[in-house]
Amino acid sequence: MLLKDKIVVVSGIGPGLGIKLAIEAAREGAAGVVAAARTAAKLDEAEARIRELGLKTPVLKVVTDITKDKDCEGLAKAAVEKFGRIDALVNSAYFHGDMDYASTAKLDSWIPTLETNLLGSLRLTQAVLPQMKQQKKGAIVMINTMAARVPPPLGEAGYASSKGALAVAAKFLAKELGPFGIRVNTVHMGWMWGAPVEGYMNWQAKENGVPVESLIKQISSQIPIGRIPPDEECARAALFMVSDYASVVTGATLDVNGGHYMP
Repeated sequence: MLLKDKIVVVSGIGPGLGIKLAIEAAREGAAGVVAAARTAAKLDEAEARIRELGLKTPVLKVVTDITKDKDCEGLAKAAVEKFGRIDALVNSAYFHGDMDYASTAKLDSWIPTLETNLLGSLRLTQAVLPQMKQQKKGAIVMINTMAARVPPPLGEAGYASSKGALAVAAKFLAKELGPFGIRVNTVHMGWMWGAPVEGYMNWQAKENGVPVESLIKQISSQIPIGRIPPDEECARAALFMVSDYASVVTGATLDVNGGHYMP
């Protein structure tokens, strides 16, 4: 099993990729999943979904706002107190912000996006580092976006900029933390079929007066594998990066998009 005996922290538990990361970590044999989100209900749902699969994986639920140092430090402390170690961190929490363009955006509106996607991810990373350094081993993966690789036509400048900065920070972290046995990588997600994309598709279909199936078909036709990958398949790719199968991979970026774009 990919994550056998590992303690895995997943931030950003929500209806899309976040919950699937927690579920797949449990399915892949994690010895414990530390689930973080700003609302307790999302954490309860993640644990319930794991139990529905018949998995007995211990789940530590910690209400966490990653923009707050105290919350991040509290999560790391709780994880160590319960499990004795932290083997992996999946930084999945994000705030999208407005659909905007760099040339016309109200730049103050970017502050919450940067605070969560860049600084929040770094805050949580810094919080787990003392334990990982003590262990002399650990793995961190930053969940990123295709918008930071290929600017989308609808405008996601603030979101993409925050994620682009996170990708650069991940390379610095990889170089700085390598001597401590800690790996840091980035996974750029493309289209993922799950609740967020399904909601977006339904909205676009209504706005344009077309069947949602036609939008799905249009996007799928641009993806070489011929379909929009579901969240759980994309989650497995991210979890590979914190597994021992990627033990010599650090400072790398992995595009998980079915071949939609090939930078």
